[in-house]
Amino acid sequence: MSGRFQIAVAFAETLWTGRSGRSRQAFENWQKRRLNSWLRQSLPKVDFYRDAPPRLDELPVIDKAIVMSRFEAFNRARITTEAGWQALETGGEIKWINIGASTGTSGNRGLYAITAAERFRWLGTILAKTLPGFLWHPERVAIILPQSSSLYESPAKLRQLQLRFFDLRHGIAAWLDDLETFDPTTIVAPPRVLRHLAETSNRLAPRKLYAGAETLDPVDRSAIEQRFGLTLGQIYMATEGLFAVTCAHGRLHLAEDANYFEFEPVANGLVTPLVTGFRRDFQIMARYRMNDLLRLSSEPCACGSPLRAIDEVIGRMDDIFVFTNEAGVEVPVTPDILRNAVLDASREISDFRLVQEEDGSVTLLLPPELPGIGAEAARSALGKTFSAQGLAPRISLRRESLPLESTRKLRRVERRFKRQAQS
Repeated sequence: MSGRFQIAVAFAETLWTGRSGRSRQAFENWQKRRLNSWLRQSLPKVDFYRDAPPRLDELPVIDKAIVMSRFEAFNRARITTEAGWQALETGGEIKWINIGASTGTSGNRGLYAITAAERFRWLGTILAKTLPGFLWHPERVAIILPQSSSLYESPAKLRQLQLRFFDLRHGIAAWLDDLETFDPTTIVAPPRVLRHLAETSNRLAPRKLYAGAETLDPVDRSAIEQRFGLTLGQIYMATEGLFAVTCAHGRLHLAEDANYFEFEPVANGLVTPLVTGFRRDFQIMARYRMNDLLRLSSEPCACGSPLRAIDEVIGRMDDIFVFTNEAGVEVPVTPDILRNAVLDASREISDFRLVQEEDGSVTLLLPPELPGIGAEAARSALGKTFSAQGLAPRISLRRESLPLESTRKLRRVERRFKRQAQS
C-alpha cells in the first residue's frame, strides 16, 4: 500500500469519525469496538502484555520510567533502549523502524519506535485535524521545534504540502531570514517562539498558527493573536502520540479517535490522563500515565464534534507546588492558580518566572523594566493566594531579564525538587 494511499485513508477516516453531528453515544460505541479489537489482536504482540487479559481495567498502569527500563518489552522487534539511543546517533532507523525521542523537558528523555505505515497514518490524521482544506489550498508549513523527527519527512509524498523544519537549537537568528523567505501559510511552534516572532518579525503573514510543545499561557496567546490577527490553535502532542488539536471554533478536542483516555483527579478540579493508544500496532502502550495537568470541559463544543473538549492544558504534574501546613498536612497548589495570581496582579506583567526551591521557599522573577508597584502587587497577590490555603512560605522577589531560551522549554511555574515517594 503506497504512502499516499495510507495518508488518504487516515485523512478520510479522521474526518468521518469526528464529523459534526455524530452523537457522542454513536462515537463511544465505535470507539469501544476499536479498543476491544486492539486489546485482543495488538496487545499480545509485545512481551510486556503477552499474557495480559484483553480487558483494559485489568491492565497495570505504566509510565515513562517503566517503558524506558523495559523498552524491548513494549515493541514488536524487541528493540532495546541502548539500541534505540545508538540508532538516534546514526540516522534514527533500525531496519524499517524509525526511532525518535522526546526533547526531555526535565532532562528525562523518552524513546519511541514507529513504522512507516504509522507515520503515514499520523500525517493523514493531523492534516485532517489542522489543515483539512490543503487539497484545495496548498500549504507551506513551518515546524519550529528543538528536535526534528521522521514524522516530518512524510509530507514529501504530497505535492500540495511543503514542510520545512527549523531547528530551535541553532537559535532563531540563524534561520529567521529563511523562515520569512519560505513565507509559511501555517506555523507550528512553541508559544514563546510564536510570541518572539510576533514581536520581532513584520514579514510573516501566516493563515494559521498552532502552538505546541509547551504550556500556552494567556499572556502569550493575547500577544500572538493581536499581532497576527488570527485565533491561535493548539496541538497537544508528546512522545506517546497526538492527544488533542484545536477545532475551527477554537476549542481543544482530545484525539479520542486514536486514544482511549482515563482520568485521575489531582487537585483544583484538574486531572491527569491515562492514555491507551489503540491505533498503534508496533510499540504498544496501555494505561500510560502522562505527566500533564488538564482541565476538562463540561460544555459540548459548538463545532458539533463528538470528541471531548478540554478547556486547558495547565502544565506538568512535576510543577505543582507542594507545601506542608501547620497541621502537618501536605497541600498542593497547581500551576494555574499561581500563574493567574501573578498575571492578574497587574496588567503591566507580560512575563515572569515562579520557582519553588528545595527548602519550600518561593522565588518570583520579574523583568527590571516592570514598575515597582506592579512587582509588589504580584508578590502580595501570591502571599494572599498562599494564605487562603493556610500557607505562609517565604516569597523572594528578584528583578532580572528573562531572555528567550531556544534550547530549553519554557516553564513559567517550576518546582525545582522532586517529591518524596509516599509510603
